[in-house]
Amino acid sequence: MTTTSTSRPSSQQRNHRGRDGETSSENIPTRSFADLNLPQPLLRALRESGMTNAFPIQSATLPDALAGRDVLGRAQTGSGKTLAFGLALLTRLDGGKARPKRPRALVLVPTRELAMQVADALTPLAKTLGLWCRTVVGGMAFNRQAEALSRGVDLLIATPGRLSDHVRQGTCVLGDVNFVALDEADQMADMGFLPQVREILDLTPPRGQRLLFSATLDGDVKRLVDAYLADPVTHSVAPVTASVTTMEHHLLQVSHQEKQDILAEIGAREGRTLMFVRTKHHVDRLATKLRANGVHAAALHGGKTQGQRNRVLADFKEGRTPVLVATDVAARGIHVDDISLVVHVDPAADHKDYLHRAGRTARAGASGVVVTLMTSDQRRTVRRMTEKAGVKAAQTVVRPGDGELARITGARVPSGVPIVEQHRPQRQAGPRRGGAPAGRGRPSFGGGGRREQGRGGAPGRGGNRRPARRYSAQD
Repeated sequence: MTTTSTSRPSSQQRNHRGRDGETSSENIPTRSFADLNLPQPLLRALRESGMTNAFPIQSATLPDALAGRDVLGRAQTGSGKTLAFGLALLTRLDGGKARPKRPRALVLVPTRELAMQVADALTPLAKTLGLWCRTVVGGMAFNRQAEALSRGVDLLIATPGRLSDHVRQGTCVLGDVNFVALDEADQMADMGFLPQVREILDLTPPRGQRLLFSATLDGDVKRLVDAYLADPVTHSVAPVTASVTTMEHHLLQVSHQEKQDILAEIGAREGRTLMFVRTKHHVDRLATKLRANGVHAAALHGGKTQGQRNRVLADFKEGRTPVLVATDVAARGIHVDDISLVVHVDPAADHKDYLHRAGRTARAGASGVVVTLMTSDQRRTVRRMTEKAGVKAAQTVVRPGDGELARITGARVPSGVPIVEQHRPQRQAGPRRGGAPAGRGRPSFGGGGRREQGRGGAPGRGGNRRPARRYSAQD
């Protein structure tokens, strides 16, 4: 059993960066999970999934996290940060027991999709230690969440808005949360959640352990670090700008009149493609036009019901729908392997959004291509944005059927045979929205919220109807 001591530096040591300074985990040699003092059940589960060596961010942060230090991890999605904080939290929770309504550890994430991803990665691992892992997120029945919380939760994965609702209603008490992980803190800042995050952290024990992971550690994120982390040690595997060597960047100049035809040819390519559009209306319109041209495309945005969003993501992950058209907010939790092309249908609003979009491809050492479609009047703005992002992008004028368009994106002529969208009926209705029964005969649960996106309801011990998961070190 691993100790859960929460011995911390004094309060006077808060509000400054760690004396260790920032270390680059790229310089840390690869370690095996067996060398990281993890519980044997976790090691067995990792081995059974073919995982023996940790990713750099895991090798760098786990020793400090297991020793009780506050940790800052600067890392992009796909770097392995979910297991970096997840394995640390589960190890420190090993052997303890949660009281009703009082979770022992908390993972805060900005979106429902990301909560689902984290739950998928950590719930089976928690099960090997006999720990309860649940999600509290927007989009599903509040009462189901309250019921599960009342039975005790060891590791709670939550979005800030819905967790704040539970705290206000008295269905969740944070006084026993001695371990907190904040994932994608910069995205929480961008989405306006930091006031709620601060309120939540103020209700947890002040000497508890905090692990914060973010692509950037400046601005509002730095202020959060200064206020709530004590003497943190910082590890980095993510450059401030996009310098992933396996990622190609291209600026494709198109005419207004030919843009839709070019998108149809790009959509007809082989491989998984993610297209970013700024508004929900334009997401739906583009997906409809692509299907009319014979491209299997689906739309994802905050205006869809939770069941629709779940099905769209599942179809995209499993390859039934190779093209996903999404808004920025809806796509923040998409961590899908083998997205080989990201298309900025509408140029990103700023360099941070550009990097976030681009980060959906070339994950964990895989290769990928990022293209931005721009008209002649957008050239100067797009150029400035990509330069600020640290991107060196080749600029090419393309038209439908061009060889360069095919070379860069794999574009090809679509079939032209319209794809009829399948409207599958809801399998469950009413109170069963929360999911299949899980753990102690009770249903798994998600939650409803205001601005939060994504799916909750990851099952815990028992009753798990999802197929067995094979882990990836990039989780």
